[in-house]
Amino acid sequence: MELPATNASCENGSLISAYCSSQQVLCQIVGDFSSAEVPSNATFHSWQEKLRQNYGFYIGLGLAFLSSFLIGSSVILKKKGLVRLVTTGATRAVDGGYGYLKDGMWWAGFLTMAAGEVANFGAYAFAPATVVTPLGALSVLISAILSSYFLGETLNLLGKLGCVICVAGSTVMVIHAPEEEKVTTVVEMASKMKDTGYIVFAVLMLVFCLILIFVVAPRYGQRNILVYIIICSVIGAFSVSAVKGLGITIKNFFQGLPVVRHPLPYILSLILALSLSTQVNFLNRALDIFNTSLVFPIYYVFFTTMVVTSSIILFKEWHSMSTVDIVGTLSGFVTIILGVFMLHAFKDLDISSANLPHMHKKPPPSPAPSPEPSIIKLEDKNVLVNNMELSSTPSPEEKPKVFIIHS
Repeated sequence: MELPATNASCENGSLISAYCSSQQVLCQIVGDFSSAEVPSNATFHSWQEKLRQNYGFYIGLGLAFLSSFLIGSSVILKKKGLVRLVTTGATRAVDGGYGYLKDGMWWAGFLTMAAGEVANFGAYAFAPATVVTPLGALSVLISAILSSYFLGETLNLLGKLGCVICVAGSTVMVIHAPEEEKVTTVVEMASKMKDTGYIVFAVLMLVFCLILIFVVAPRYGQRNILVYIIICSVIGAFSVSAVKGLGITIKNFFQGLPVVRHPLPYILSLILALSLSTQVNFLNRALDIFNTSLVFPIYYVFFTTMVVTSSIILFKEWHSMSTVDIVGTLSGFVTIILGVFMLHAFKDLDISSANLPHMHKKPPPSPAPSPEPSIIKLEDKNVLVNNMELSSTPSPEEKPKVFIIHS
C-alpha cells in the first residue's frame, strides 16, 4: 500500500521524504526520545534559522520596499538614456536600433532593475507572496512621481485615478489568489511543467506572442501602446516560471541533490535568457515612443495578470479556491480593466483638479438698485419744461416721444 508523504508535522506515525543521491526514501516516525537520549551528532537550529523565524517577515518587507524603489527608478534611468540617444541622432530603439547598449545611463537603469529583481526574489524567500506582490505596485507610483520631476512628463487627473485603480485591482486579485502548491524538488517541477494543461497554455501563449511580434507589431506597434506591453507581459510569464524553477534548482544544489545531471535547469536557463532579452527589446520600444507614466502602470497590470494566470495553471491552484476567492479574483480583474481604460482612453484630455467644482458656492450677484422715480408736479411748468429740454435728444434705440401740455 502506498502511503502519502507529509512534512507538516513530526508526530508519531507521520512520514518524511528523504533523498540520497538520486533515490527517494520514505521514513516513518515511530517514537520520540527525551533530552537525555539526544545523539551527539544531532543538529539544532542555527542562528540564521532563528533570525528567519523572528525577523523574516520584516526583512522581506524591507526587501520588497527596496525592490519597488529600484525598479521604479530604473525605468527613469533607461528612459533618460533613450532620450539622450535620440538627441545624438542615432537610430531609435523603435526603428530597430541598439545604440542604447553603448549608453551608460541605459546600463545604469538596466543594472538598477536587475538589483531590484534580486531584492524582490529575496523578499519572496522571507515574506509571503500575498504581501510581497501587492507591494510591487509601489514601483508604479514611484515611476510616475519621478517621471514628473526628471522627465517633465505630465499625467492628468483621470490618469492618476486610473493608476490608483490599477494598483487596487491588482492588489485585490493577488490577495484572493490561492496559495501555490509547494514544489520542493526539480523532479516535482519537471512533472508540473509536463502537465497537459500547462503545455497547451504555453503553446497558445507562444503562438499568440509570435503573431504579435511578426504581424501586429510592425503595423500597429507605434500607434497602440498595448502591443509592445502585451508582448512583454506574455513573455514575462515564462521568465517568472523559469526563475522559480532555477530557485528550486539552487536550493536543491545546496541540499546535495543531483540537480546537475537533470536537463530541466539548462532548459530553464535558456528560456530565461530568451525571455529577458525579448522583454528588454520591446520594453525599450514602448518607452521610446510612449509616456513613461502610461507604459509602466499598464505593463505592471498586464504582467501581474499573466503571472497569476500562469501560476494558477502550472501549480493547479484553482483546486483550492473558495467562492470568496473566486469572486475576489474576478472583481480584481474587472477593476484592473477599468483602471487601464481610464489610464489609456483619457490620456489626451487636459483635466486637473482646477477643473473640479469648487466646494463653496458663489453667492448670486445682487441686482443693482433701481433709481427712485422723481415726482414732478404739473403745476411747476418751469421744471417740466427743463426736463423736456434735457431729454429732448433721443437715444438711437429709443423712438421720439411726444409730450402734450394742458394748461
